[in-house]
Amino acid sequence: MDKDYGLEKRKFVIAGVAIFIVAVYIVRLFSLQIMSDDYKKNADSNAFLKKIEYPARGVINDRHGTLLVYNHNSYDIMVVMNEEKGRIDTAEFCRSLGITKEYFIKRMAEIKDRNKNPGYSRFTQQLFMSQLSEKEFSIFQEKIYRFPGFYVQRRSIRQYTYPYAAHVLGDVAEVSPSDIEEDSYYQAGDYIGKLGIEKSYEKQLRGEKGVKIQLRDAHGKIQGDYMQGKYDRRPVPGKDLTLGIDIKLQALGERLLEGKIGSIVAIEPSTGEVLCMVSSPTYDPRIMTGRDRGKVHSALAHHPWRPLLNRSIMGQYPPGSTFKTTQGLTFLSEGIITPGTMFPCNHGFYCRGLHVGCHGHASPLNLIPAIGTSCNGFFCWGLYYMLGNRTKYKTVQDAMNTWRDYMVSMGFGYKLGIDLPGEKRGLIPNAQYYDRAYKGSWNGLTVISISIGQGEVNLTPLQIANLGATIANRGYYYIPHVVSKVHGEQIDAKYKERHYTKANQRAYEYIVAGMRRAVTSGTCRAANSAEYEVCGKTGTAQNHGQDHSIFMGFAPMENPKIAISVYVENGGFGADYGVPIGALMMEQYLKGKLSPESEKKATDFQHRRISYGTANR
Repeated sequence: MDKDYGLEKRKFVIAGVAIFIVAVYIVRLFSLQIMSDDYKKNADSNAFLKKIEYPARGVINDRHGTLLVYNHNSYDIMVVMNEEKGRIDTAEFCRSLGITKEYFIKRMAEIKDRNKNPGYSRFTQQLFMSQLSEKEFSIFQEKIYRFPGFYVQRRSIRQYTYPYAAHVLGDVAEVSPSDIEEDSYYQAGDYIGKLGIEKSYEKQLRGEKGVKIQLRDAHGKIQGDYMQGKYDRRPVPGKDLTLGIDIKLQALGERLLEGKIGSIVAIEPSTGEVLCMVSSPTYDPRIMTGRDRGKVHSALAHHPWRPLLNRSIMGQYPPGSTFKTTQGLTFLSEGIITPGTMFPCNHGFYCRGLHVGCHGHASPLNLIPAIGTSCNGFFCWGLYYMLGNRTKYKTVQDAMNTWRDYMVSMGFGYKLGIDLPGEKRGLIPNAQYYDRAYKGSWNGLTVISISIGQGEVNLTPLQIANLGATIANRGYYYIPHVVSKVHGEQIDAKYKERHYTKANQRAYEYIVAGMRRAVTSGTCRAANSAEYEVCGKTGTAQNHGQDHSIFMGFAPMENPKIAISVYVENGGFGADYGVPIGALMMEQYLKGKLSPESEKKATDFQHRRISYGTANR
């Protein structure tokens, strides 16, 4: 009898289909039971409640131990979507929290939106509403049993003792989706440092989260701790910080710059610790807390005077005549001049039809009185001879790049590396810069304005203060830093390393003598004190409107305790605002308080206002 091959083939097909179906079921079963944890999560969520316990954020003190930033209790409303499932009385829930039904619907949708909430899981607690006050919490707590799936999470928020140092301290706010993606430590509703020290030292300040596991019955009611807390993990508090900031000095600086745009930076030369960092206009850090932080931040961001901008490290300005100290150091160290070299100044620098003006003073003169009287002519001649010296430098480009190397060694042209976010580098031009600008055809006269801190040169107020610290140390500086101590660990070793400049120490002694001359009989006479020797240098930087008023100095001359820069936009001559403000700041720090006469001066400057118009600055 012949075989029915068609029937035989159908048997194989049917068998193959059956095997395929069985294989699909096996793969799916394996996926559900082994590869996927959905069922495990579901079972766990019914049996356990894992509550994150947040650590206390580290507190922040000033150099004298005065408390600047601390923590205050707050409460967040959390929701587990798998438990809520629309089982609550929405109207009653909204009344308990003082919110609208529309807000409730919108917020629940945002929680489920994985674009806005990348860490979303229906089995874990998600933030519904943050930072309830004690009163709001007590009202809600009485009714929480009516709202299955909702829980209260105790948290802490930042509080600020003083209305000062907002740009230094920074603030804390809820994490963004990008924060969560960058660091698995965070989940929606967590807080993170957004500005200032809070951002730079986030990992030290935040601590480590803990977890508490509790048992629930079939109705979701808490029955107690799982295994008597055997698997709980206690939170580890964040590390406390001590700053180099003197809060009294900071407060005085902010008073003196009221109604003005500018900066004051003071540094301890022997350590590089920042004693104060004032940026004006500023704001009270206490307004950047609570649920209205977003609205406040937006208002500050749109203010025409840009109070969120930390001008001390982000403002890039011409340094004016404070820069002449760097030129004297370079010319002496390179042998372009000697301490006795005399240059003429007949109300300015005249050469080949080019004129750079200067005020009236004795002429000719050498380096020390040139610094004391802030002579433009002397330093223009110095740069002219340096860039034109073909015995020492083969080309003007070689001379220019040598000049640039001196400037970079003094901390200009690049970020200093302060422990605050957002620092700018300023600008120090080199030969390539001018080759591009002038197509290779330029000389010392083309760029002569850089010798007096104008033209293309731009520095930050921090860099100008660091120049003062470097001169005070006679040739080296420490990278300026705000934090002097992280409790429980060492600060970064880079803040303890000396950075030496290319200028020789002998040259610094002449610059110090010139800065002392400026205080005793030159442009900085308003900074003179009978109790300690002040060294200073004024600056008046040309501007499209009124000139900027600048001061850079340090005191005492021997064993200096403070170096300072003052920069007041549109403040006129350096002696108008820069010098008297700098003198008051040095007195406050060195003596611990102002004399009655100085307090009157401080009040006068506090109430002075400079008109800037309405242009966005």
